[in-house]
Amino acid sequence: MKIKAYRTQFIQALSTIYDEGEAESFFYLILEDKKQLKRIDLALQPDLVFSEEEIVVWNAILEQLKLEIPVQYLLGKTHFYGLEFEVNENVLIPRPETEELVEWIIQSQKLEVRRGKLEVGSEKLESKKMKILDIGTGSGCIAISLAKNIPNAQVFAIDVSEKALATAQKNAERNEVNVTFIHKNILETEDLEQEFDIIVSNPPYVRNLEKQEIKKNVLDNEPHLALFVKDDNALIFYRKIAELAKQNLTQNGQLFFEINQYLGKEMIVLLEKMNFKNVELRKDIYGNDRMTRSSVQ
Repeated sequence: MKIKAYRTQFIQALSTIYDEGEAESFFYLILEDKKQLKRIDLALQPDLVFSEEEIVVWNAILEQLKLEIPVQYLLGKTHFYGLEFEVNENVLIPRPETEELVEWIIQSQKLEVRRGKLEVGSEKLESKKMKILDIGTGSGCIAISLAKNIPNAQVFAIDVSEKALATAQKNAERNEVNVTFIHKNILETEDLEQEFDIIVSNPPYVRNLEKQEIKKNVLDNEPHLALFVKDDNALIFYRKIAELAKQNLTQNGQLFFEINQYLGKEMIVLLEKMNFKNVELRKDIYGNDRMTRSSVQ
Protein backbone atom coordinates (compact mmCIF):
# COMPACT_ATOMS: atom_id res chain seq x y z
CA MET A 1 0.00 0.00 0.00
CA LYS A 2 1.33 3.45 -0.86
CA ILE A 3 2.33 5.46 2.19
CA LYS A 4 0.45 8.53 0.92
CA ALA A 5 -2.76 6.50 0.68
CA TYR A 6 -2.27 5.14 4.19
CA ARG A 7 -1.66 8.66 5.47
CA THR A 8 -5.11 9.68 4.23
CA GLN A 9 -6.72 6.71 5.99
CA PHE A 10 -4.73 7.39 9.16
CA ILE A 11 -5.84 11.02 9.39
CA GLN A 12 -9.46 10.15 8.64
CA ALA A 13 -9.48 7.46 11.33
CA LEU A 14 -8.49 10.07 13.93
CA SER A 15 -10.73 12.85 12.64
CA THR A 16 -13.36 12.46 15.37
CA ILE A 17 -10.76 12.87 18.12
CA TYR A 18 -8.07 15.22 16.78
CA ASP A 19 -8.08 18.03 14.25
CA GLU A 20 -6.49 17.30 10.89
CA GLY A 21 -3.26 19.17 11.60
CA GLU A 22 -2.64 17.30 14.84
CA ALA A 23 -3.42 13.92 13.30
CA GLU A 24 -1.08 14.69 10.42
CA SER A 25 1.69 15.67 12.85
CA PHE A 26 1.25 12.29 14.57
CA PHE A 27 1.62 10.55 11.21
CA TYR A 28 4.91 12.24 10.42
CA LEU A 29 6.30 11.73 13.92
CA ILE A 30 5.65 8.01 13.61
CA LEU A 31 6.92 7.91 10.02
CA GLU A 32 10.24 9.40 11.04
CA ASP A 33 10.55 7.07 14.02
CA LYS A 34 9.53 3.85 12.28
CA LYS A 35 10.84 4.41 8.76
CA GLN A 36 13.31 7.30 9.10
CA LEU A 37 11.38 9.31 6.54
CA LYS A 38 10.41 12.97 6.75
CA ARG A 39 7.57 14.90 5.10
CA ILE A 40 9.90 16.03 2.30
CA ASP A 41 10.91 12.44 1.55
CA LEU A 42 7.29 11.48 0.97
CA ALA A 43 6.74 14.55 -1.20
CA LEU A 44 9.74 13.71 -3.35
CA GLN A 45 8.98 9.98 -3.50
CA PRO A 46 5.17 9.68 -3.66
CA ASP A 47 5.30 6.01 -4.69
CA LEU A 48 6.91 4.78 -1.46
CA VAL A 49 4.98 1.86 0.04
CA PHE A 50 4.36 0.13 3.38
CA SER A 51 4.79 -3.64 3.57
CA GLU A 52 1.99 -5.74 5.06
CA GLU A 53 4.07 -6.15 8.23
CA GLU A 54 4.48 -2.39 8.54
CA ILE A 55 0.75 -1.83 8.14
CA VAL A 56 0.10 -4.22 11.03
CA VAL A 57 2.44 -2.15 13.23
CA TRP A 58 0.85 1.12 12.12
CA ASN A 59 -2.66 -0.16 12.69
CA ALA A 60 -1.74 -1.17 16.23
CA ILE A 61 -0.41 2.31 16.93
CA LEU A 62 -3.51 3.82 15.38
CA GLU A 63 -5.76 1.87 17.75
CA GLN A 64 -3.81 3.21 20.73
CA LEU A 65 -4.09 6.75 19.41
CA LYS A 66 -7.85 6.25 19.20
CA LEU A 67 -7.72 5.54 22.95
CA GLU A 68 -6.03 8.96 23.27
CA ILE A 69 -2.72 7.61 24.51
CA PRO A 70 -0.15 10.35 23.77
CA VAL A 71 1.93 9.64 20.69
CA GLN A 72 5.08 10.52 22.65
CA TYR A 73 4.40 7.69 25.10
CA LEU A 74 3.74 5.30 22.20
CA LEU A 75 7.09 6.20 20.66
CA GLY A 76 8.79 6.38 24.05
CA LYS A 77 10.45 9.67 23.25
CA THR A 78 9.99 13.32 22.40
CA HIS A 79 12.08 16.32 21.44
CA PHE A 80 12.66 19.35 23.62
CA TYR A 81 14.95 22.31 22.97
CA GLY A 82 16.69 20.42 20.16
CA LEU A 83 17.38 17.35 22.31
CA GLU A 84 15.76 13.91 22.44
CA PHE A 85 14.20 12.70 25.68
CA GLU A 86 12.77 9.39 26.79
CA VAL A 87 9.24 9.81 28.15
CA ASN A 88 6.90 7.35 29.82
CA GLU A 89 3.94 7.28 32.19
CA ASN A 90 6.17 8.40 35.09
CA VAL A 91 6.96 11.83 33.63
CA LEU A 92 5.11 14.68 31.99
CA ILE A 93 5.58 15.21 28.28
CA PRO A 94 7.58 18.45 27.93
CA ARG A 95 5.66 21.40 26.49
CA PRO A 96 6.75 24.16 24.10
CA GLU A 97 6.03 26.74 26.81
CA THR A 98 8.71 25.14 28.96
CA GLU A 99 11.18 25.51 26.10
CA GLU A 100 10.49 29.24 26.33
CA LEU A 101 11.41 29.19 30.00
CA VAL A 102 14.69 27.40 29.20
CA GLU A 103 15.42 29.93 26.45
CA TRP A 104 14.82 32.81 28.88
CA ILE A 105 17.30 31.37 31.36
CA ILE A 106 19.95 30.71 28.72
CA GLN A 107 19.64 34.16 27.17
CA SER A 108 19.74 35.83 30.59
CA GLN A 109 23.03 34.10 31.31
CA LYS A 110 24.52 35.12 27.98
CA LEU A 111 23.57 38.70 28.81
CA GLU A 112 25.22 38.43 32.23
CA VAL A 113 28.43 37.17 30.62
CA ARG A 114 28.45 40.05 28.12
CA ARG A 115 27.86 42.57 30.90
CA GLY A 116 30.65 41.02 32.92
CA LYS A 117 33.09 41.25 30.03
CA LEU A 118 32.36 44.93 29.65
CA GLU A 119 33.04 45.44 33.35
CA VAL A 120 36.25 43.44 33.69
CA GLY A 121 37.75 43.66 30.24
CA SER A 122 39.28 40.54 28.75
CA GLU A 123 38.70 38.15 31.67
CA LYS A 124 36.94 34.99 30.44
CA LEU A 125 33.87 34.83 32.61
CA GLU A 126 32.70 31.67 30.83
CA SER A 127 35.16 29.79 33.01
CA LYS A 128 33.46 31.03 36.18
CA LYS A 129 31.38 28.15 37.47
CA MET A 130 27.76 28.64 38.38
CA LYS A 131 25.27 26.34 40.09
CA ILE A 132 21.72 25.72 38.91
CA LEU A 133 18.94 23.80 40.66
CA ASP A 134 15.83 22.45 38.90
CA ILE A 135 13.05 21.54 41.34
CA GLY A 136 10.52 18.95 40.15
CA THR A 137 12.64 17.84 37.23
CA GLY A 138 10.43 15.04 35.85
CA SER A 139 12.04 13.86 32.60
CA GLY A 140 14.97 16.17 33.30
CA CYS A 141 14.17 18.34 30.27
CA ILE A 142 14.93 21.69 31.95
CA ALA A 143 18.02 20.59 33.84
CA ILE A 144 19.52 18.70 30.91
CA SER A 145 18.83 21.47 28.39
CA LEU A 146 20.50 23.98 30.71
CA ALA A 147 23.49 21.70 31.29
CA LYS A 148 23.85 21.24 27.53
CA ASN A 149 23.67 24.95 26.74
CA ILE A 150 25.44 26.60 29.68
CA PRO A 151 28.87 24.92 29.70
CA ASN A 152 30.05 26.61 32.89
CA ALA A 153 27.03 25.37 34.89
CA GLN A 154 26.96 22.66 37.51
CA VAL A 155 23.37 21.45 37.43
CA PHE A 156 21.36 19.75 40.17
CA ALA A 157 17.80 18.42 39.91
CA ILE A 158 15.25 17.33 42.51
CA ASP A 159 12.14 15.19 42.20
CA VAL A 160 9.85 13.39 44.63
CA SER A 161 9.42 10.45 42.23
CA GLU A 162 12.21 7.88 42.09
CA LYS A 163 10.80 6.53 38.81
CA ALA A 164 10.93 10.00 37.28
CA LEU A 165 14.52 10.41 38.44
CA ALA A 166 15.46 7.09 36.83
CA THR A 167 14.07 8.37 33.53
CA ALA A 168 15.85 11.71 33.96
CA GLN A 169 19.16 9.94 34.59
CA LYS A 170 18.75 7.99 31.35
CA ASN A 171 18.05 11.25 29.55
CA ALA A 172 21.18 12.88 30.95
CA GLU A 173 23.23 9.95 29.70
CA ARG A 174 21.46 10.02 26.33
CA ASN A 175 22.34 13.70 25.92
CA GLU A 176 25.85 13.35 27.35
CA VAL A 177 25.60 15.81 30.22
CA ASN A 178 26.30 15.57 33.92
CA VAL A 179 23.41 16.42 36.22
CA THR A 180 23.27 15.54 39.92
CA PHE A 181 19.84 14.06 40.60
CA ILE A 182 18.42 14.12 44.13
CA HIS A 183 15.40 12.26 45.50
CA LYS A 184 13.60 14.71 47.77
CA ASN A 185 10.12 15.92 48.65
CA ILE A 186 10.52 19.66 48.33
CA LEU A 187 7.51 20.37 50.56
CA GLU A 188 9.26 18.56 53.40
CA THR A 189 12.65 20.23 52.81
CA GLU A 190 13.85 22.79 55.34
CA ASP A 191 17.15 23.71 53.68
CA LEU A 192 18.80 22.97 50.34
CA GLU A 193 22.20 22.77 52.10
CA GLN A 194 24.10 24.72 49.43
CA GLU A 195 23.79 27.93 47.46
CA PHE A 196 22.72 28.27 43.83
CA ASP A 197 23.00 31.04 41.29
CA ILE A 198 19.73 29.99 39.64
CA ILE A 199 16.76 28.04 40.94
CA VAL A 200 14.13 27.05 38.40
CA SER A 201 10.92 25.11 38.80
CA ASN A 202 7.93 23.98 36.77
CA PRO A 203 5.97 22.54 39.70
CA PRO A 204 2.41 21.15 39.78
CA TYR A 205 0.08 24.09 39.24
CA VAL A 206 -3.19 22.92 37.66
CA ARG A 207 -6.08 23.37 40.09
CA ASN A 208 -8.69 20.64 40.34
CA LEU A 209 -11.30 23.15 39.18
CA GLU A 210 -9.39 23.37 35.89
CA LYS A 211 -9.51 19.64 35.16
CA GLN A 212 -12.32 20.13 32.66
CA GLU A 213 -9.89 22.17 30.53
CA ILE A 214 -7.36 19.34 30.37
CA LYS A 215 -7.45 17.12 27.30
CA LYS A 216 -8.43 13.51 27.89
CA ASN A 217 -5.11 12.19 26.59
CA VAL A 218 -3.31 14.21 29.29
CA LEU A 219 -5.80 13.57 32.07
CA ASP A 220 -5.89 9.80 31.53
CA ASN A 221 -2.20 9.19 30.92
CA GLU A 222 0.17 11.77 32.40
CA PRO A 223 1.11 11.60 36.12
CA HIS A 224 -1.32 13.57 38.28
CA LEU A 225 1.42 13.95 40.91
CA ALA A 226 3.18 16.33 38.52
CA LEU A 227 0.04 18.17 37.41
CA PHE A 228 -2.48 19.00 40.09
CA VAL A 229 -2.75 21.05 43.28
CA LYS A 230 -5.68 21.72 45.60
CA ASP A 231 -7.96 24.59 44.67
CA ASP A 232 -7.55 26.28 48.05
CA ASN A 233 -3.74 26.12 48.06
CA ALA A 234 -2.74 26.49 44.43
CA LEU A 235 0.57 28.25 45.14
CA ILE A 236 1.81 25.76 47.73
CA PHE A 237 4.87 24.74 45.71
CA TYR A 238 5.75 28.29 44.68
CA ARG A 239 5.57 29.56 48.24
CA LYS A 240 7.78 26.75 49.54
CA ILE A 241 10.33 27.01 46.75
CA ALA A 242 10.48 30.80 47.14
CA GLU A 243 11.16 30.36 50.87
CA LEU A 244 14.03 28.01 50.09
CA ALA A 245 15.30 30.34 47.38
CA LYS A 246 15.50 33.18 49.91
CA GLN A 247 17.83 31.00 51.98
CA ASN A 248 19.81 29.32 49.23
CA LEU A 249 20.23 31.72 46.32
CA THR A 250 23.53 33.56 46.02
CA GLN A 251 23.62 37.34 46.07
CA ASN A 252 21.80 38.55 42.94
CA GLY A 253 20.73 34.94 42.33
CA GLN A 254 17.65 34.42 40.16
CA LEU A 255 14.45 32.43 40.63
CA PHE A 256 12.54 31.27 37.54
CA PHE A 257 9.08 29.70 37.58
CA GLU A 258 6.68 28.28 35.04
CA ILE A 259 3.23 29.22 36.34
CA ASN A 260 -0.51 28.70 36.02
CA GLN A 261 -1.73 31.06 33.30
CA TYR A 262 -4.63 32.21 35.50
CA LEU A 263 -2.45 33.12 38.49
CA GLY A 264 0.04 35.59 37.07
CA LYS A 265 -1.04 38.49 39.29
CA GLU A 266 -1.13 36.25 42.35
CA MET A 267 2.44 35.13 41.62
CA ILE A 268 3.67 38.71 41.40
CA VAL A 269 2.03 39.52 44.73
CA LEU A 270 3.55 36.42 46.33
CA LEU A 271 7.08 37.19 45.16
CA GLU A 272 6.92 40.88 46.02
CA LYS A 273 5.53 40.17 49.49
CA MET A 274 8.50 37.86 50.02
CA ASN A 275 10.80 40.75 49.07
CA PHE A 276 12.03 39.38 45.77
CA LYS A 277 13.33 42.11 43.48
CA ASN A 278 12.94 42.80 39.77
CA VAL A 279 9.86 40.59 39.54
CA GLU A 280 8.99 40.03 35.89
CA LEU A 281 5.98 38.22 34.39
CA ARG A 282 6.29 36.92 30.83
CA LYS A 283 3.69 35.54 28.43
CA ASP A 284 4.16 32.40 26.34
CA ILE A 285 3.76 32.02 22.58
CA TYR A 286 0.01 31.60 23.06
CA GLY A 287 -0.34 34.92 24.88
CA ASN A 288 -0.85 33.39 28.34
CA ASP A 289 0.92 34.49 31.53
CA ARG A 290 3.36 31.60 31.83
CA MET A 291 6.64 32.37 33.59
CA THR A 292 8.26 34.65 36.12
CA ARG A 293 11.77 35.78 36.92
CA SER A 294 12.85 37.45 40.14
CA SER A 295 16.02 37.95 42.12
CA VAL A 296 17.37 38.27 45.63
CA GLN A 297 19.75 41.01 46.67
